[in-house]
Amino acid sequence: MDFDELIGRLDLATKIRLLTGAGMWSLPPLPEIGLDRLVMSDGPIGVRGEQWSSTDPSIALPSPTALAATWDVDLVRRAGRLLAQEARRKGVHVLLAPTLNLHRSPLGGRHFECFSEDPYLTGEIGAAYVEGVQEGGVATTPKHFVANDFETERFTVDVRVSERALREVYLRPFERVVGAGAWGVMTAYNSVNGTTMTEHADLVNGVLKGEWGFDGLVVSDWTAVRTTEAAALGGTDVAMPGPSGPWGKRLEAAVREGRVPESAVDDRVRRILRLAERVGALRGPEPRGTERPVDGVALAREVAARGFTLLTNDGILPFDGVRTLAVIGSATAEARVMGGGSAQVFPDRIVSPLQGLSERTQVRYALGTDPRIRLSPLSGPAQAAFLDAEGGMLAEHRLATAEVRWIGQLPRDVDGDRLKAVRLRAAYVPEVSGEHRLSVAGVGAYTVTVNGETVLDESIEPPGDPAVAFLSPPERRVSVPMTAGQRYEVAVTHPAGVFGGLAFVSFTLGHAAPAPGEDELMAEALRVAAECDVAVVVAATTPEVESEGFDRSDLALPGRQDELIHAVTAANPRTVVVVNAGSPVELPWLEEVAAVLLTWFPGQEAGAALADVLFGDTEPGGRLPTTWPRRLADAPVVKVTPVDGVVAYDEGVSIGYRAWEGRTPMFWFGHGLGYTTWSYDSIAAEGASVTVALTNTGPRPGREVVQIYLSNGSGRRLAGFDVVEAEPGETVITTIFLPERAFQVWEGGWRTVEGEYTLEAAHHVADLRLSVTVKV
Repeated sequence: MDFDELIGRLDLATKIRLLTGAGMWSLPPLPEIGLDRLVMSDGPIGVRGEQWSSTDPSIALPSPTALAATWDVDLVRRAGRLLAQEARRKGVHVLLAPTLNLHRSPLGGRHFECFSEDPYLTGEIGAAYVEGVQEGGVATTPKHFVANDFETERFTVDVRVSERALREVYLRPFERVVGAGAWGVMTAYNSVNGTTMTEHADLVNGVLKGEWGFDGLVVSDWTAVRTTEAAALGGTDVAMPGPSGPWGKRLEAAVREGRVPESAVDDRVRRILRLAERVGALRGPEPRGTERPVDGVALAREVAARGFTLLTNDGILPFDGVRTLAVIGSATAEARVMGGGSAQVFPDRIVSPLQGLSERTQVRYALGTDPRIRLSPLSGPAQAAFLDAEGGMLAEHRLATAEVRWIGQLPRDVDGDRLKAVRLRAAYVPEVSGEHRLSVAGVGAYTVTVNGETVLDESIEPPGDPAVAFLSPPERRVSVPMTAGQRYEVAVTHPAGVFGGLAFVSFTLGHAAPAPGEDELMAEALRVAAECDVAVVVAATTPEVESEGFDRSDLALPGRQDELIHAVTAANPRTVVVVNAGSPVELPWLEEVAAVLLTWFPGQEAGAALADVLFGDTEPGGRLPTTWPRRLADAPVVKVTPVDGVVAYDEGVSIGYRAWEGRTPMFWFGHGLGYTTWSYDSIAAEGASVTVALTNTGPRPGREVVQIYLSNGSGRRLAGFDVVEAEPGETVITTIFLPERAFQVWEGGWRTVEGEYTLEAAHHVADLRLSVTVKV
């Protein structure tokens, strides 16, 4: 297609209009040249679409840390194809994923949304994700380019990082996915070495578009474009969201006055048209799709089990002959299946651990302790009514839960110019009498009524970060007496409207029934644990711990969960702890329990996958993509709080396991147990390839992740890996090809370091099984 001919048919104002969002999630159509509206959507675990609402449900895959824990690029590629299928179903052309930032510090608030501490593993998993999605005719935008590895002051912070660390560590995953053919990249909020990334011509124009030859679209993180000329000259192609922003008429004037060349605008339009052609939004062939529909539920279950990482096991797993199972913890009935923030989607089903395990054996449930700070949404469906100034109804929408969330745009049948309020209504019939707690979590003014009587009328002030204001807002509570069996009509009314062409409506109606005190709950859990063959405690973080918009303050499990686990283990030594967290947590009871299984944020099929693994239908396939410290104080790199607006990456290239040399973490990078054993039999190297033979020496079929580490006297680093499978007694052979970058360092340019290297086949970075020496 002749893009230049199409561009030549557009005047300057039209071209510039195309460079800013038409709304929260789309670029404007240009019918005169055959360009459809280009629609974007958040990921990375699903495709939310344009509606941030349960009215448009999505498949919810496990978190990116869980995807990376599979170390299985073929499985990740299949997950990408499912996401493309979901995107096409929802009319989405561009998926705003994957996140390629690194686990530099365990305190990073979006740790769960990133793949790994290792740039090579991140790049390989990210490339598979990109390839899978784009094979389905949907674009990806690997993000956030670059050094956006924490949340504190993320809009304004300046990351100071050496050129070598930038090239060898933080840019390397982006270089890999650009090489894999990514059609988009998203620039970050932060600055790097004094220049904000949407204006960073050296990195965006120089490295990304110039040196790497990236021919795709560079989109800003939302509201990250803050200037006219600097951003226009800095390489970012599209400013999101819109329709307002710093470009438009101001950029048109800058071009007409010669401050920005029109060729820079034309290049941006050309990139938009190229992307539109690739995804089928420019007159031409339909976008590619998978040959057969992907079963999203089955794949979500498979990915979850493959990512589950067995940290310790005294032989209790897999279960055999377990007749009664104590299932304890708040996350057993309400699984934490995803992290907070823009990664949130709304699945139409969630299988809790309680549900999944109850289908396999006799289960007795006890809450034990509840670490949640906010009340859970009121159970059951709800109705959202959109009201005009006179209280007349503009439209009404049924919601699966008592959560209202329209960010960017309203439902299509709502006239935003007339909208003045949103009213959420739900019917509730309590099972127990007593003082029930109701809450509103949100920002702005709220009136809560029960059977028409006002019980709360309050205005809630916003926190600093807009993401926190809308995705993890403050909460207000009120106590209301209710009688079992009686029907109550609960309603929340909130003033709402459209500002700058965008809608922001986000609040939750929470509820908690009368319940025993914490001490009584814990005593009940101990009784249940003592009376069962085995106890399973599901320990989880909460939305206030892991989310976009803020970093963590510590690595402790919230609430009294550690105390609960100590006590349950004393009551029943046959206790398995399931850690439902997206990133490292401290495990002070580690030596007391029979087994620890890490499920990450396991997606919608959490409980089904958990039953598969605990009862041995499926082997836990996960290996740690990040090093786990025993205590936060042990971690070599933790800093996420700016000093005078700056975070200095003084550790250089030494992050992750490379920073742990000479120290001992709780669990090393690459660690994970299976249900069988392996012998590593032989290793040979030829050129840039390594061949390893290994045998399944155990009684069950199994999977092993063969990891190849390279060293030449300056530290060990991951250079290759492969997943193998074998039946009992079977020997398998894998050949792993090592990238050229494994032998190179950055010294103003890439230089191959010649000399002798040791290549080691390992179960994890500190469990080295075989070695061979090569010369380069």
